[in-house]
Amino acid sequence: MPQAPNMPRMLSSSRVIMRFAVRFVLLAGFAAFGSVGFGRSLSVLLWMSIILCVLAGLVRREPLFGTALNHWDEGVAFGALFALIHIVSELA
Repeated sequence: MPQAPNMPRMLSSSRVIMRFAVRFVLLAGFAAFGSVGFGRSLSVLLWMSIILCVLAGLVRREPLFGTALNHWDEGVAFGALFALIHIVSELA
């Protein structure tokens, strides 16, 4: 059954969660080798990931409050991690 041309192709939520986990592991790996420290490097990489997820959600025209997980939800998760890392680094 062909899809309408303006409807985005939706991934299953489990694939989106797996994509998020793989991206986070890669970000943490790159942050471990950052010259400004792990916390600052991870914070910047998470900020960039938030921006990329928002852009991907806009380009793919994914629904903001859809029934399946998408780039918007991934961006929110990266935002929550960014806030957590920022708070922890301020306390230390």
